[in-house]
Amino acid sequence: MVATLLIIMVVLLLLGFPMMIPLIAAPLIVLLIYFPNIDAIFMIQQMMEGVSGYVLLAVPLFIFAADIMSTGQTSKRLLDFVGSFVGHVRGGYAITTAAACTLFGSISGSTQATVVAIGKPMRQRLLSIGYKDSHAIALIINASDVALLIPPSIGMIVYAVVSGTSVGDLFIAGIGPGVLIFLFFSIYSYFHAKHYRIPLADKATWNERLQFTKKALFPLGFPIIIVGGIYSGTFTPTEAAGVSVLYALIIELFIFRSIKFKEIPNIALSTGLVTSAVFVLVAGGQAFSWVISYARIPQMVTGAVLPVDPSALHVLIIVAIFFFIGCMFVDPIVVILILTPIFYPVAMAAGVDPVHLGVVITFQAALGSATPPFGVDIFTASAVFNRSYLDVIRGTPPYIIMLIIVSILVILFEDISLFYRYLF
Repeated sequence: MVATLLIIMVVLLLLGFPMMIPLIAAPLIVLLIYFPNIDAIFMIQQMMEGVSGYVLLAVPLFIFAADIMSTGQTSKRLLDFVGSFVGHVRGGYAITTAAACTLFGSISGSTQATVVAIGKPMRQRLLSIGYKDSHAIALIINASDVALLIPPSIGMIVYAVVSGTSVGDLFIAGIGPGVLIFLFFSIYSYFHAKHYRIPLADKATWNERLQFTKKALFPLGFPIIIVGGIYSGTFTPTEAAGVSVLYALIIELFIFRSIKFKEIPNIALSTGLVTSAVFVLVAGGQAFSWVISYARIPQMVTGAVLPVDPSALHVLIIVAIFFFIGCMFVDPIVVILILTPIFYPVAMAAGVDPVHLGVVITFQAALGSATPPFGVDIFTASAVFNRSYLDVIRGTPPYIIMLIIVSILVILFEDISLFYRYLF
């Protein structure tokens, strides 16, 4: 049965079908072949149930807010703000890129949106100061991974829907690993620039820094509103998403005046297209999970890769390996939808904290999305920068190594994720 499921999915993917087709068709065919007594209408019911969760309303709203800001001046103001303080230090432009990706990730929640919004302007700045294109692109796509960890992470929202874990707790827990990635990338950028003798950029005056800070105040308000509002209990994650859209419209329409009312329908259309793709994947993932659960495939898989009474660390290592490899080939949302129901019960039985498990899973999704052969961010960067596949992946090994090191630290020391429990 497992072989049939995998063969159908692989064949459909090789034939060029988009991921949503094999995700729905494979479990449906397995259901018809191995369980003919089960009415296929249950598949439709499960798909509808998969997209009926209230928390999923946050996904299109956060995407809409990110689209508004990508069209407007938010990303440019964040770049200018960070660059005015660190642009002149050794590796300053690379550090600026990592910091801007972290900040924009706290607004968009999407790695691909971050690649587009930050990558386009920063790639030109990096090239102008003397960086090789392969290094610039590798930095951009890997620094953009932080968007899956820093709130509001769409990946964490999907995990929360599947597992029932608190979205607010997941958002807070992602901050520690996200900041740790930024620190690793910044230290590496300093020594890389020193080794290759990358020229220093001009140092901004304090008056210029003050001006750039004033211009960035409104964009910097996004993470405060989202994280502070959710964790203080002022509003739910879904309400926070609605507030982020309103906030984005106000600053881009009336304060920055970077977009016009007539542009909003086109921005909304773009959001609708992305959202529809995400929701079809979520619906298909719910149906897929139901079929494999009915067929007891999770018990078969976990029984094959885990001992009878595994430790929490053992479970986390296996989870990390499976999710990392899965996201190297398939969209992270799909992997989270398929694999979480398989490993979640085992992890809970082993005593793994569900929030920590969510961070580990989301981290592997972020790592896999920028890792060859088929990480989704690689193809996004290839399209955005009009560069070949080999050009995009040439400079990625150092960043992948750093992400793996941080991943190991997160697995071994759960306080990196659960630090907030000591503060509140």
